[in-house]
Amino acid sequence: MKKLITWMMIAIFLMIGCPWIAVKFLGSAGMAVCFVLFYAINPLFSALCGIFAGKNIKQLWGLPIIIAGLFLAGAWMFFEMRETAFLWYSGCYLMIGIISMLISAFLNERK
Repeated sequence: MKKLITWMMIAIFLMIGCPWIAVKFLGSAGMAVCFVLFYAINPLFSALCGIFAGKNIKQLWGLPIIIAGLFLAGAWMFFEMRETAFLWYSGCYLMIGIISMLISAFLNERK
């Protein structure tokens, strides 16, 4: 349970806190930070959460869904509400998380 709480705190920081910091404090450099977040950090974090969830898939199967939901909430709060591009990003992060979770569960089952 401690690990799940740790992952959730990191997820809240990355998916909600970082966009807030980019919008509030970084000004014109915020766009560069958003590109790094959207194309590097968030997909990597989604894959890592999927790998973690795959180790105990019966209890942690919802972690990739929560990650995608937190991203969507953060993006809609601090950028443009109901922007459909963020739905696509969220869907991609969800697919990355689910695929990595299934691969991790398969590899752990083989051991």
